[in-house]
Amino acid sequence: MAKYLFLKHYRGAPAAVNDVPMDQWTPEEVSAHVRYMEDFAARLESTGEYVDSQALSPEGTFVRYDGEGRPPVTDGPFAETKDLIAGWMVVDVDSRERAFELAAELSAAPGAGGKPIHEWLEVRPFYTAPPTITE
Repeated sequence: MAKYLFLKHYRGAPAAVNDVPMDQWTPEEVSAHVRYMEDFAARLESTGEYVDSQALSPEGTFVRYDGEGRPPVTDGPFAETKDLIAGWMVVDVDSRERAFELAAELSAAPGAGGKPIHEWLEVRPFYTAPPTITE
């Protein structure tokens, strides 16, 4: 089994087919989308492929260590994950192809008008072992 991260983007990925921003959806459309995501996760939980998922708040700040004292904090000018990443899901599957299959299915979550979004999801494998360094 290998773990994969599915990243759902606000922007930064190619545009979805049904590209109406979620803040313009009706409450019923939002509920249908969330229900689809929950049902998808429950199905994967029953097969042992689901690990975790979270929707992310649009709030976020960059922080770094900069020596003793108060850390520097900024809200820009960098593109921040709060602007780019809407949420994520982690799956543990038998193959890369299975990860792609599930990501494609997740991309069909309903959006505006109840029609599938057909959004692009970024699929990233977890490292399974640290890289080997040879001289």
